[in-house]
Amino acid sequence: MNPHQIRAFAPGRVNLIGEHTDYNEGLCLPFAIERGVTVTAELRDGGEIAAPRLPAGDPYLRGVVAELRAAGIEPPGCTLELGGDLPQGAGLASSAALCVGLALALCGVAGAGAPPTAELARLCSRVENDYAGAATGLLDQLAALLGEEGRAVRLDMRTLESEPVELDLGGHLLALLDSGARHEHAGSGYNERREECRRAARLLGVESLRDATDAAGLPEPLGRRVRHVITENQRVDAAVAALRERNPEALGWLLDASHRSLRDDYEISVPEVERAVAACHEAGALGARIMGGGFGGAVLALFSPGAELPQGALRVRPGPGARLLPP
Repeated sequence: MNPHQIRAFAPGRVNLIGEHTDYNEGLCLPFAIERGVTVTAELRDGGEIAAPRLPAGDPYLRGVVAELRAAGIEPPGCTLELGGDLPQGAGLASSAALCVGLALALCGVAGAGAPPTAELARLCSRVENDYAGAATGLLDQLAALLGEEGRAVRLDMRTLESEPVELDLGGHLLALLDSGARHEHAGSGYNERREECRRAARLLGVESLRDATDAAGLPEPLGRRVRHVITENQRVDAAVAALRERNPEALGWLLDASHRSLRDDYEISVPEVERAVAACHEAGALGARIMGGGFGGAVLALFSPGAELPQGALRVRPGPGARLLPP
């Protein structure tokens, strides 16, 4: 055992349903997955924090160090080694996992306890917003930090209240199929969608679209954006009910409905994603939808027990959340 070495693991996440609702103070139903990012921090002489696998001036490392210092935590000189099995650009929140893993490892090597969950999630979100230029919400960070094996978590993004939900599919399974189209939050239409939602809220005279009840009178495409947010919040609670009732058919229907809304009202799909959704349905999926920020990434699908998954599909299960690992 090396007393000068700290290892931290932060998982990726799958959002079962509740897409583009987090920054509208809405509802989400994510779960942490077994795959993730491992950060090993080892003390070194001098004050330099080096991460050989990250490019010089990496915004995530620079941001995490700056935010920890602002919180009164001074990371010592150390070398950071990165590992893991989480693919980037597939909509599995790889950047949030990296931020959370860096923060936990640097807190550990500094001999400081990590900030409380909500505070740490906000810290990592600021890194993505202010340093990496991606206007993400708190969904990814909270999902990574609150993950529990065998459970999803219902998140209320207005109050940050969380409620674990058993993810017992009775032998049915969830799988991801990569569309092959990479996406980058900061360079895609993600930030544009956030701005459209802010404009719609101002026109409706509400604090956020969580308070919207209809899209009457809004110009397009703002009306369609609001319609998606309203109906997606409803689908989150419907999905919680389907899980509690052990009703995978209802859950599959909700995944399909979410995809139609994301494709038609939120307009974040691309041809590669549509082909991946079609491939899942051809393989017998009960439902399938685009996941993550959109404009590429992975498709999430629900399959019956014993189904033959499409080539390249990856089964996903809920796993434990971010944590320090034994040396």
